[in-house]
Amino acid sequence: MKKVFLSFVFVLLSIVAFAQGTWQVDQMHSSVNFNIKHMGISFVQGRFDKFDGKAATGGANLDNADLNFSISVPSINTGVDMRDRHLISEEFFDVAKYPTIEFKSSSVTKDKNNNYIVKGKLTMKGVEKEITAPVTLGGITKNKDGKEVMGIQTKFTVNRLDYGIKYDPSGAGIAKDVEVTAYFELVKQ
Repeated sequence: MKKVFLSFVFVLLSIVAFAQGTWQVDQMHSSVNFNIKHMGISFVQGRFDKFDGKAATGGANLDNADLNFSISVPSINTGVDMRDRHLISEEFFDVAKYPTIEFKSSSVTKDKNNNYIVKGKLTMKGVEKEITAPVTLGGITKNKDGKEVMGIQTKFTVNRLDYGIKYDPSGAGIAKDVEVTAYFELVKQ
């Protein structure tokens, strides 16, 4: 009986250890994108080409996970060099002083539709604010190398004025609200 019990405990601990872990963003299969209304009639889209992130999970889902992401602001890419140079200047992101945007979760919970609500601190241009964002867990599978991978995505809006990006404060030419969409594939470490 003792051997059966010990075997059961070993199997249970193995299952728990298999599900828990630290996950690292796979930049090749991830993206951080944004779009903002221009002149009230059209949109400018862009992305950040360099970013990093980790997730610490206690199981095979995001329940009570710890999420941390950072974005290299100088990697902003709207497809127009002149605009990108303006965006990293003091008038917008001021990358000489504030080269990163960071997010650190404070809570991750499931909603009634089995999606996740992530709360945490978003720090941009030296300003830290609490945000809430919906996160969808795409699932967990194994890649061609046999490593576990997890897919998550989110879409939320931030008001750029709240973070000290005051260029065109009326929002007539460049809207105040910026829509952010991020897709992350994370590899278990």
